[in-house]
Amino acid sequence: MTPGEHIIALCKTYSLNRETLAERSGLSIEQIQRIEEGVIPDLAPLLKISRALGVRLGTLLDDREKLGPVITRAGAATNTLRFVTGLPQQPAPNSDHPGLSFKALAADKSGRHMEPFIVDINPVAEQAKSTHEGEEFIYVLSGILKVEYGKETWILNIGDSVFYDSIVPHRVLSANREAVQILAVIYAPI
Repeated sequence: MTPGEHIIALCKTYSLNRETLAERSGLSIEQIQRIEEGVIPDLAPLLKISRALGVRLGTLLDDREKLGPVITRAGAATNTLRFVTGLPQQPAPNSDHPGLSFKALAADKSGRHMEPFIVDINPVAEQAKSTHEGEEFIYVLSGILKVEYGKETWILNIGDSVFYDSIVPHRVLSANREAVQILAVIYAPI
């Protein structure tokens, strides 16, 4: 199921219409409709919707749920979503879509409060800063990462990491217009 399909099912379960969900989440009715129709938004709107519905973020992202540990073997991470937060100045090489490509590492784990991903950062993507409740931990696997956090900017190399509160406006970009891959763990409270 897509996040939009999960939202539709949850709204049906809770007898909520789009107007009520829009009011509770602070999003527009049109934005919620686009998500329900399959448009994948930035992470922040999904967090706002999950909070408005009283569910964890993973509830909107999961297809199956497993109670025990989830092991993801090398190369087996699933491309579950692509959050698009901006458009590049030019199309990226070997990419049909700009933005950040998220590969879920624990999509089947039920009841989790953390969302671990391998994230491929399009080298020419430019996205707006994001802000949402929770915390993020990022570890650079390859490339050179530029982290903008509030008014500060850091450059991180392979093996460097950063942990921050997500409520502060932030974004991650390629520092040198070359591919970057990171491990990102996002904690989003209900």
